[in-house]
Amino acid sequence: MKHMFRQIFQSGRFLVGFAIFSAIVLTVVIYPLFINDPPLEILSRGTFLAPGIYVNVYDSVNFSTRYTLLLDEAVARRVGARLNPDDRATMLEWLTGNGIPEAEIDTADTAALLELWHNNFDSSVRLPGMTNADRNYYIRLTTSLEGLLATEGAIVAAQDTATGGLTETDVINQTDYVNIGEVPNFRVLPLGTDNFGRDVLTELVSAAGVSLTIGLVAGTVATTIGLLLGLVSGYMGGLIDDVILFITNLFTVIPGFVLLILISFSIGQEQRGAFTIAVVIGLTSWVWTARAVRAQVISLRNRDHVNLSKLSGHSIAYILAMDILPYIASYVVMALILQISSGILAEAGLSILGLGPRTTEVPTLGLMMNWAMIYQAHILGKWWAYFPVILVIALISFSMNLMNTGLDQVFNPTLRG
Repeated sequence: MKHMFRQIFQSGRFLVGFAIFSAIVLTVVIYPLFINDPPLEILSRGTFLAPGIYVNVYDSVNFSTRYTLLLDEAVARRVGARLNPDDRATMLEWLTGNGIPEAEIDTADTAALLELWHNNFDSSVRLPGMTNADRNYYIRLTTSLEGLLATEGAIVAAQDTATGGLTETDVINQTDYVNIGEVPNFRVLPLGTDNFGRDVLTELVSAAGVSLTIGLVAGTVATTIGLLLGLVSGYMGGLIDDVILFITNLFTVIPGFVLLILISFSIGQEQRGAFTIAVVIGLTSWVWTARAVRAQVISLRNRDHVNLSKLSGHSIAYILAMDILPYIASYVVMALILQISSGILAEAGLSILGLGPRTTEVPTLGLMMNWAMIYQAHILGKWWAYFPVILVIALISFSMNLMNTGLDQVFNPTLRG
């Protein structure tokens, strides 16, 4: 046993796959110990908040020390955030369409461009081909550019209860900065939020754990069924083998994923929990394991040690468990690894079609993909809502296939270099 484990962990492919898979599992286990927020907790009213550190504005003004920093690039960054190259090109298009010669417009000169824009833009003027969406965009752009190059600070005012007017209480200068560590309330969102305003990273870690559990349950069910049927069919032969082979062929003819879709649809949304989906996946994906185990058993059932066990009067269960199973144990482990990976991919496919676990209970990797697709994250360019999910699914499948290939190299003499 010790020699076998030494061989396994000397396989480079197995080690790489095992390291990737272990890192994912450790993240799933350790992350909730430090961040124990509910994975489906809604944090924001806005959807698809970009990754970053979100600082409470009220606290940063009232409860943090302000520091003066003289940064030359601060104005350029402020202007760039409000007036990007696409906005400049759009302003050029409107100005030239309104009769101003292009030679008189320098989009690189922010001050001159803003002056020209404020002097000429009229929201009531409709250029040829301009839609209401274009008009609203111009209005929003104009509003956002107000005071962009102003040098004075922002005035903070409070309502005077005696007069009902406003009284100046503070001025925030453009050179004022706060230390994030001193702000009482801030939130780090490394992967932003999804379409519902939920922390994508927390949701992703929880979803990875649920999907791994689904894969493990589905893989265990499928491997157990396939192993039992394969052992009995291969060893017994005759009518029992014919019946099991007929059932296996029947399931082979019917596409497994189509059958999985039909069963999931018939269960109904309310009854489709994560465990239920895992069992359904397992019940529809045992076929190839059964056929492969049967082939292995047929090659073993007439070996000398098996015949000796028969002559000793041992039961069929004893022979299968003690004389045949140990010889195919390595194959069964590899089959289990592939079944777990297939179970995770099957759940993802079902959830993308809207037939996965019920959406109000726990997140899964497939459900996160489904939400991202429904709310058009891929069209809107909100990559953080779907790309990390794709990456995690790919890493899980890649790592498990690497482990399986490494085990195959160890246990299959023909593949050893």
